[in-house]
Amino acid sequence: MAAIGGIDHKLIAVPVVAASLGLSAYALYRLHCANSKVAVPGSDVYESTKLLSEYLVFHFGTPEELIPYPFGPKDALDFPKRCAELCLKHFKPKDIGQSRALDIGCAVGRSTFELARGVNEVIGIDYSQSFIDAADILCHQGQMPYKLVQEGDIFSEAVATVPKDIDRTKVSFEQGDACALRSDLGTFDVVLAANLVCRLHHPKYFLDRLQQLLPKPGSILVLTGPYTWLHQFTDKSLWLGGYVDANGKAIKGFQGLQQELGAYFGLVEQVDMPFFIRETARKNQWTVAHATVWRRK
Repeated sequence: MAAIGGIDHKLIAVPVVAASLGLSAYALYRLHCANSKVAVPGSDVYESTKLLSEYLVFHFGTPEELIPYPFGPKDALDFPKRCAELCLKHFKPKDIGQSRALDIGCAVGRSTFELARGVNEVIGIDYSQSFIDAADILCHQGQMPYKLVQEGDIFSEAVATVPKDIDRTKVSFEQGDACALRSDLGTFDVVLAANLVCRLHHPKYFLDRLQQLLPKPGSILVLTGPYTWLHQFTDKSLWLGGYVDANGKAIKGFQGLQQELGAYFGLVEQVDMPFFIRETARKNQWTVAHATVWRRK
């Protein structure tokens, strides 16, 4: 997950410095992160108790907890589960050997757990330590109590529960930066990045790494995003879309993804996926993410 804060504008010059040293921009960026305290833009917002509660109910809440009314966008519920199902719909293992999936930007882990229904090993990574701590509790204990905001300082008790038919021993979680993932992660058959790319401080670094994470032809990549390009997460010079170029042409996020991924991945499917985030009993967010499925060439 990305975080709020100032951008280190020295990083914009990374590709130039990298070329002079004979390194890839990604490799030099990892070196920079390892040797300095990089304040990742947007990170603070993801460490609040309020947001942790919102994400626990977003991932594990019952329909009655999320929309306690006879009306509302019920088709927008269970977004993390639907993301995993979209991955597994397209993942067709060629043999019965070990299969691996990566859920990057996993938040509190619902998609990570759901991927374990069809994959032998799943790793969930998020920038937020509080999200990862919660996901670890869910992984080891199967459930986690939390407080659900009703209004103001009024809360109700709730419990996030991992479905009992999921084998949690297949799942592990760790804190990490999607733009500077550790070099020894290995390779995967499936990568899911839900609502992540437009929250990254260097989205191209993440997209460039995907060809290494998914080297095998036929491997599946699923990206979702509302394309809400914001200055507090990403310097405008690094946006993949949401801007007008020098020729007056509007460049959208999907076009940016096609340009970055097209050499190594083929587009398999695209679909609009609504999701619903509950803030209080009466204030909520309804958003439509653009989901794209890509297959490694």
